[in-house]
Amino acid sequence: MKTIHVHIVSAEGEIFTGEATMVFAPAQMGEVGIAPQHAPLLTGLKPGGVRVQRQSEKGDQEELYFYVSGGVLEVQPKSVTVLADSAMRAKDLDEAAAEEARKRAEEMLKERTSAVEVATAQAELAAAAAQIHLLKKIKKSAQSR
Repeated sequence: MKTIHVHIVSAEGEIFTGEATMVFAPAQMGEVGIAPQHAPLLTGLKPGGVRVQRQSEKGDQEELYFYVSGGVLEVQPKSVTVLADSAMRAKDLDEAAAEEARKRAEEMLKERTSAVEVATAQAELAAAAAQIHLLKKIKKSAQSR
């Protein structure tokens, strides 16, 4: 089975490196799917989930999920590099904290006093919504198995 090398890094450090059979990422213009031998691509990332499909040690297909707050995606025929502003493994996400962040951001938007505060609140709201969406997607995927 053909694979593509995946490297996910952020300012905090390396999050994941390994081989994959398919990678999905939240590009600025929509989700992209990247298979081995994909044409070169360079695009921005929006907050959301990166999904890495790979073969487990047992030979089964498994999916790994990562949250990125934005960044850059570089694709070459044999490698995918995600340079994230910040990133974490989806299993480390806290749904209650994401819901609280969403509520805080919505309150900030209601109180909007300056353009900078509105932009900050919108960015925080987008990040919280992306985390919540990713967590729901993971739960749905687990239930369908």
